[in-house]
Amino acid sequence: DAIMAARVSTLPATAFLPLPVPLTLGGQPRRVGVEIEFTRLSERRAAEILMREAGGTLREEDPHAFHVVGSRLGDLCVELDMRHAHPHRDGHPLPRLRPHARLIGAALRPFVPRELVTGPILPADLREIDDLVGALRKEGAGGDGATVFGSLGLHFNIVPASLEPASLLALLRAFLVCEPRLRVQALTGLSRLHAPPPYPQDYVEKVLSPAYRPDLEALCDDYVGANPMRQRSLDLLPLFLKLFPERVARRISGKVKPRAALHYRLPVARVGRPGWSLAGDWNRWVEVERLAADPRKLAAAVARRAPL
Repeated sequence: DAIMAARVSTLPATAFLPLPVPLTLGGQPRRVGVEIEFTRLSERRAAEILMREAGGTLREEDPHAFHVVGSRLGDLCVELDMRHAHPHRDGHPLPRLRPHARLIGAALRPFVPRELVTGPILPADLREIDDLVGALRKEGAGGDGATVFGSLGLHFNIVPASLEPASLLALLRAFLVCEPRLRVQALTGLSRLHAPPPYPQDYVEKVLSPAYRPDLEALCDDYVGANPMRQRSLDLLPLFLKLFPERVARRISGKVKPRAALHYRLPVARVGRPGWSLAGDWNRWVEVERLAADPRKLAAAVARRAPL
């Protein structure tokens, strides 16, 4: 167990571990989308830098959202991370703000981070995202986990290997066992104040019980019943909303985008810190998946109820 816990810390700082199960049940390579928040650079300038580094074509969606289409890493986006700056988008609560979007964004920019959003990429390409982050930093992008106004997020949207209930349950159990350690390892300084709250303890006990063997619908219902909001480090609402839209939509609160992915949310983007890499946080996720893929080790970890 100590060896597993130490495995990530002994890797080179920018070495990315591969997923233990690299293909989906359908035989397709698993992919991951990345969201990284940062400060200082404008949305347009950041998108221009991404296009310079990765190729593609720049397209303006609105004054505060720019897309780099057809880069070597697929489509990329940089936007002001505030819904009110994009009132033309479907589902916006105040579409009448559309004529004022430029002014709203300009007023909010000192307080609201920018967000780099990738499409689904291969895990092997994550090191190139590191390179793009480095290019943004050289041009003035900042951020170190949090600001006085809130956290700076690093999110991974990981395509699951399988949607079979036993597979998702093993992954959830592995995460619940590891989460206390992940918090200690990943969260420092102000980021501790902005971390999503842990799962309710009664839900943790239910999921870790050996007697808990739900089908997919029951796994969804139990999760949504205990976690009807998106503020969880491992947020399964986007996945369950994608799988069961009518079953889930009426029971949840806040903005949730349906997607067939595991949403791993961290308040730890440090674009302004020299040498910062996504590798450490990605590798900690891979260790969760390795535990989930080893039934004997997972059963022992659940029995101990202690972080590995």
